[in-house]
Amino acid sequence: MLKPNQMKFLKKLVIAITVLISVSATRRTRGDRYYSSASSYSFTPSTTAIGEWSRARATYYAATDPRDEIGGACGYGDLKENGYGMATVGLSSSLFNRGQICGACFELRCVDDLKYCIPGTSIILTATNYCAPNYGLTVPPSTTTSDDDENDNGDSGGSDNVDGGLCNPPNKHFVLPIEAFEKIAIWKASNMPVQYRRIKCRREGGIRYTLNGSGFFYSVLITNVAGVGDVVAVKIKGSKTGWLPMGRNWGQNWHINADLKNQPLSFEVTVSNGVTITSYNVAPKDWQLGQTFNGKQFDS
Repeated sequence: MLKPNQMKFLKKLVIAITVLISVSATRRTRGDRYYSSASSYSFTPSTTAIGEWSRARATYYAATDPRDEIGGACGYGDLKENGYGMATVGLSSSLFNRGQICGACFELRCVDDLKYCIPGTSIILTATNYCAPNYGLTVPPSTTTSDDDENDNGDSGGSDNVDGGLCNPPNKHFVLPIEAFEKIAIWKASNMPVQYRRIKCRREGGIRYTLNGSGFFYSVLITNVAGVGDVVAVKIKGSKTGWLPMGRNWGQNWHINADLKNQPLSFEVTVSNGVTITSYNVAPKDWQLGQTFNGKQFDS
């Protein structure tokens, strides 16, 4: 026979175990719906996903960083003015693919760190920039910042890590505006493990063609591309020419040497999944350099 004090202790133990199991089941159910912090968890699939989840790491840059004004390595110019806002990302060499990836969309979610991850969140970002490697530094990725770093104001925690060789090959690394980073993790996480996948881009309006150049040299910046987002081939046609292939200058700037003055211009754009869209007479006969015109759009 158990003594009264032993019986009382046993009852308390049973109650404690019951509560613990209940809380654990609740957390597991919520985790299954939203994000993965372990391989046994799953994520609600997106109907627009075009890639499998893969692992990478992500850091952020401060709000005072000028890279949103200069537009980055994809050549999009002012990202806010051109409709991309702060939902943008710079990619390491292993992901950037020498600029071909520009315009593609990624879904990111924070994983493996329940202390800093924000449960139930993911973000959609457009590839607009390049995180260059720094071969003078080979700092291994850290998981999070220290709890003892209470005096850090958050303005440069992620930016410091970007210069630490985190974008060196073969690292898969994303560099986000802090406004985007804080949608999925607390800023103190700094260099955070994430999962990512390609996802279809959703855009308002048609594909935009911005004309620049001088003389017979023309450069066309292609923006606001829906669907897979990354353009791999472009052709241009005047009313007095056939279809002329353009070369990739850098990012999503495409160039050609041809006499296209005083002709309406048509464009043929092919994206990475092989789909091509043709927009006839996008620019009128009296087009001017510096102008932007809208064409047809891919399905998203």
